[in-house]
Amino acid sequence: MKCPFCNHNEDKVIDSRETGEGAAIRRRRECLNCAKRFTTYEYVEKTPLMVIKKDGRREPFSRQKILSGLVKACEKRPVSMENLEKLVVEVEAELQKKFEQEVESRYVGEMVIDKLSKVDDVAYVRFASVYRQFKDINQFMRELRDVLGKRISNAHRR
Repeated sequence: MKCPFCNHNEDKVIDSRETGEGAAIRRRRECLNCAKRFTTYEYVEKTPLMVIKKDGRREPFSRQKILSGLVKACEKRPVSMENLEKLVVEVEAELQKKFEQEVESRYVGEMVIDKLSKVDDVAYVRFASVYRQFKDINQFMRELRDVLGKRISNAHRR
């Protein structure tokens, strides 16, 4: 494994653990040259899942594409990269279990939105506004009312 900082080819594994239902193994590594630490994830290679876009095009499922959207939604929010990576691993594992070859992008997006709503309300609304392409302020306000309604009902249950 090449060090992302100095490109040295030797490192040592400091910690290994399973993530999200055993779908991946997270390894903390330390470069033997520069001593900086970095994280890698090991996944079982499966038949690539194809995502059917709204216009009918098909493209391979991209873990990185989902992660970059989540990073944008969580900008300046108290959500760690580790939590975002875990969310992506969970989404991918659920999709692999439920679908053999193809899944509609709509389903992927809604799954991400659902999981993100449990992590951070502001990031959820940001992601949903881009994903659902709110056309006007009324759609945005309906989404905010839904979030606030869920928050209030959760507070009453406690």
